[in-house]
Amino acid sequence: MADIKTFSYTARDVQGKKRRGTMDAGSRGNAISRLQDQGLVVVEVKESSGTLLTRDIEFSFFQAPSLRDISMAVRQLATMLDAGLTLVRSLSILEQQTENPKLSEVFTAVRRDLERGSSLSVAMNKQTGMFPPLLVHLVESGEAGGFLSEALVSAADAFDAELKIKDTVKSAMAYPVIVMSIAVLAVIGMLIFIVPVFEEMFEGLGGELPAFTQLLVSISNNMLWIMPILLALGGAGWFLWRKYGQDPRVAVRVDEFKHKLPIFGKFFRQVAIARFTKTLATTLKAGVPIMQSLMIVKQTAGSPLVQAAVDRVAVGVGNGRSMATMLEKEEVFPPLVSQLAAVGEDTGALDTMLMQVAQFMEREVQLTAERLTALVEPLMIVVVGAVIGGMVVALYLPMFSVFEEMM
Repeated sequence: MADIKTFSYTARDVQGKKRRGTMDAGSRGNAISRLQDQGLVVVEVKESSGTLLTRDIEFSFFQAPSLRDISMAVRQLATMLDAGLTLVRSLSILEQQTENPKLSEVFTAVRRDLERGSSLSVAMNKQTGMFPPLLVHLVESGEAGGFLSEALVSAADAFDAELKIKDTVKSAMAYPVIVMSIAVLAVIGMLIFIVPVFEEMFEGLGGELPAFTQLLVSISNNMLWIMPILLALGGAGWFLWRKYGQDPRVAVRVDEFKHKLPIFGKFFRQVAIARFTKTLATTLKAGVPIMQSLMIVKQTAGSPLVQAAVDRVAVGVGNGRSMATMLEKEEVFPPLVSQLAAVGEDTGALDTMLMQVAQFMEREVQLTAERLTALVEPLMIVVVGAVIGGMVVALYLPMFSVFEEMM
């Protein structure tokens, strides 16, 4: 192992596309042979002279791989393993095919560890923060049980379900956020550019302005110091959130507030339960022990309220209580979850029952998102119309007063 060296290479694939990367080999000739075995035409191979420091800087320059990138790569890896390719060869192909440079570097590091005798789960776990805990634990179970490709497919399915939930949340929240942003910009634009024009016209008319109009003119005249204050408050809020937002006490309070919102609260609760049941069902189906599964769910829940509830459930299960009983005690979980969990425990099909709950909750998330969009659209139109219309009425009120005096 002491004679293993790192070589950087430039080669072209069968489509003529240039590929660059690094490879561990005993000699330059061994590196060239391995590249040729991968179907690459070698352009240049030389011993890497970069220090560990420069490698780390180059490694951190690229963006971290997204969940979508990882899901696609994991599914491709499972397909290649099913086709009979070795794990090392499959990872070598992924290094070349992956478009994300960071992920390509990660697969290179994983392949090197495999070549040195490490298992895939251990090699993945060494890449801190790169692979989701769910994937690492499923791979570990797949290696132990001899069903690695099935475990990879299960992980990819779980990631795809998570991405679908995230896309649904984004689509439900996009419309109100965009409309409110446009409304705020429109109000600021009117206060800065439109109201001063009307103010000059009001001075020519003489007389006393209505209270609503005077308020609007006063705000417009003070925008030079109101805007910096608003920007400073926004920056301070962002800074405080970045500093204290991950504090468990703050996160739980924020999550409680989200779940109690009149329109979106139900939606956020459904999203949290869908994630919980999907992840727990996937890990249990892959053979991960229930206590370890609960810890994985806690890490991937995305909801501080659910995380706190899972902690309490895990304590009860560790003390010999049934999971259904513990779930029933937690208000964050609807009765459907505990009831089907009880059926699953009685029949020995807990993973199947939880997967049914997950599928049901995913459908509910989709339906709730559609209802929210249908409800929010007219509501936002009314709100924006009231704000903009109120400003227009305030600007024209003095004119109505002048016309009444003339008549």
